[in-house]
Amino acid sequence: MTPLVSIIIPALNEEDTIGSCLEKVKAGCLKKNISYEIIVADSSTDATPEIAREHGARVIKPKKRGYGNAYLSAFSHAHGEIIVIGDADDTYDFSIIPELIQPIIRGKADLVIGSRLKGEILPNSMPWLHQYIGNPLLTRLLNFTFHSRFSDTHSGMRAISKEALGRLQLHTGGMEFASEMLIEAARKGLVVEEIPIIYYPRKSPSKLHSFADGWRHIRFILLLRPLRFLIVPGLVFIITGLLLMGVVSFSRTVELQGLHSFILGDIFMLGGLQFLFSGLVMKSYSVTHRLDDCGPWFSRILKYHSLEKILVIGFIFMAAGFLSGLYILVNYVTTTGPLMQITNAVLSLTSVIIGLQLIFTALHVSMMLLRCEREGCGFLG
Repeated sequence: MTPLVSIIIPALNEEDTIGSCLEKVKAGCLKKNISYEIIVADSSTDATPEIAREHGARVIKPKKRGYGNAYLSAFSHAHGEIIVIGDADDTYDFSIIPELIQPIIRGKADLVIGSRLKGEILPNSMPWLHQYIGNPLLTRLLNFTFHSRFSDTHSGMRAISKEALGRLQLHTGGMEFASEMLIEAARKGLVVEEIPIIYYPRKSPSKLHSFADGWRHIRFILLLRPLRFLIVPGLVFIITGLLLMGVVSFSRTVELQGLHSFILGDIFMLGGLQFLFSGLVMKSYSVTHRLDDCGPWFSRILKYHSLEKILVIGFIFMAAGFLSGLYILVNYVTTTGPLMQITNAVLSLTSVIIGLQLIFTALHVSMMLLRCEREGCGFLG
């Protein structure tokens, strides 16, 4: 006996297409005698919910708007053993639901993705920027970062068993939900299969915002992997800057011959520190918002006494910078000849900047830990 299938469709002002989508759902399921229920997660201001109800769908109203919020609200209402998701703009053919769920029914997959890139994208279905640049680049970025082999990470047509869905920790409310589901699937070791599908032209204007939505996906990947994209590059910049400053300092008189190289090394070092501290803040955010695991090395950084030490070190750097600057000022007032203190001035300013970066990074992370203090995170000490 075929298990009950829950078809979840998020909708935002899709009155021109929602009826066609639901008719295709019925046609596909009736063709193979599939028991089904339709849930439309609707945030519309037009006649979309009324049309959906006329076609037999159960309509729910998410508390918040957003692609991910619609699905997160609807999942708790689904009774089926298999859940199918797809968009309400009639760009996906819901009549292929039987083919989409077959790998799950046969026990060959936990998650099935309808791949547009393995199938066919009809003319005028997708902007060239999305088809040839955005989707391929974001897909490769996700695959590279999480060691997966998806061909179309932004396809909106998928099927997943309810058991597998329960193993995924899904939180995001926007378009990045599409990436989060696949990232979680890769991290949890779900068996994923792809089938080719046809992607059809929209009958109404697209609600996607190319750069804003693309940035959401990139930002989410950065949040989960700051070590690879920020912390490691930051350390490389820091080491490069220190080496350049050291070579210039020991090989020549900085003020006379190597000033520009010395300042360039200083810029590399400060830029690297900014990368490093941004990575630490992003990692703190992902941990405190339950998007990622803490890990033993980072749990030590997040303990309050560690943050207090970082604050103290920051104040020491600031004090050293101010004292060095005061020394230069005294020399300037008391010296009648030329003042050769450019190197010391650069180091003084650098020390103050490093101190400020340390202090504000520690304060920022401490504020995020207030959330964990309320919810009782285990790594706080």
